[in-house]
Amino acid sequence: MAAGRYRRFLKLCEEWPVDETKRGRDLGAYLRQRVAQAFREGENTQVAEPEACDEMYESLARLHSNYYKHKYPRPRDTSFSGLTLEEYKLILATDTLGELQDMNKGLWKKLQEKFSTRSPEEKQKAWAQSLSRPRT
Repeated sequence: MAAGRYRRFLKLCEEWPVDETKRGRDLGAYLRQRVAQAFREGENTQVAEPEACDEMYESLARLHSNYYKHKYPRPRDTSFSGLTLEEYKLILATDTLGELQDMNKGLWKKLQEKFSTRSPEEKQKAWAQSLSRPRT
């Protein structure tokens, strides 16, 4: 029976699209990674909780088939903001989010990053160490 579960998850992974604009945040890529972890031995993997595994598959299959989109249709294809689906996809792309984060940085922070010789992680570590030292 584990082989059948494995094949069903593989088929779902094949059908689930990967959104290249969401590098590191894509549900399809995450699903593939989790299936690879859960079924390390392929068809020979022993599933500890078969009921939970079947429930997870059924939930993912409903999401993939747009079950809830059809069960609860929307009267319009817009949201409270008035943006369309394509505009949301553009805004939520990894590149756009990175640009927005850069825009939110203040001038002082940008200058510090530009002219600093230490990485931000090293700076954070040094700052945390200076706070933890006892003062005399």
